[in-house]
Amino acid sequence: MRRGIGIQVAQKQTQTQKQLQNVSEQLNTENINKIKEQLLVFKENLEIFATKHKKDIIKNPEFRKYFQDMCNMIGVDPLASNKGFWCQVLGVGDFYYTLGVQIIEICLKYRSSNGGLMEMDTLAEHLRKLRGKNSQEISCDDIECSISKLKVLGNGFNIIKVSGGKKLVQSVPCELNKDHTDIIILAQDNNASITQSLIISKLKWSEERINNVINFLLQESIIWVDEQSTETIYWFPSLWSSFSFE
Repeated sequence: MRRGIGIQVAQKQTQTQKQLQNVSEQLNTENINKIKEQLLVFKENLEIFATKHKKDIIKNPEFRKYFQDMCNMIGVDPLASNKGFWCQVLGVGDFYYTLGVQIIEICLKYRSSNGGLMEMDTLAEHLRKLRGKNSQEISCDDIECSISKLKVLGNGFNIIKVSGGKKLVQSVPCELNKDHTDIIILAQDNNASITQSLIISKLKWSEERINNVINFLLQESIIWVDEQSTETIYWFPSLWSSFSFE
């Protein structure tokens, strides 16, 4: 009898577990469907919002950033294609792709001079000059958005954050590690230049480590050598905010 009771209890437990699993799967399915419905409603409302505020999105960079953030919140990418609703209504796809082409043009133009690194504000100024006074206004957020789309071309385009909230646009396919960025940050705080003694004093690096980083930056043409002083100075032209080759 006890054995029979034990088997019945085990069978009931198994049956209960199966029922609970079925209920759980049903709830998960219902929740997923509800989320999909909500996202669809959000997407439809976003399209209505975009149609209503078309002029503001096109003309106002801050409003455009706000709109882009709303899109990201629900997983909508208006830049994913130059076809469909977003391009037809807003033309945002064409706007960012055109801006991306202009970014490539400017970065290639100055690559031999700055080694493929340019301050974001400097790039923005070059873009405004290239686009002309009567063109659509752009912001650094617009530039970052376009650069994020350029990454499909490979690892050539990247954004490097340095001290003081400044950002550098990298347009060369080299991999900059933490040592490289530490040197860039140090140079930024020292009038765009570094020396071996400065690195030893501030970063406490060995000469071998310093030479490895310096040789890499020289090889990539990111720094310039100045041997006119008693100690060799290495300059970062990309950090010269007022630097211009026009």
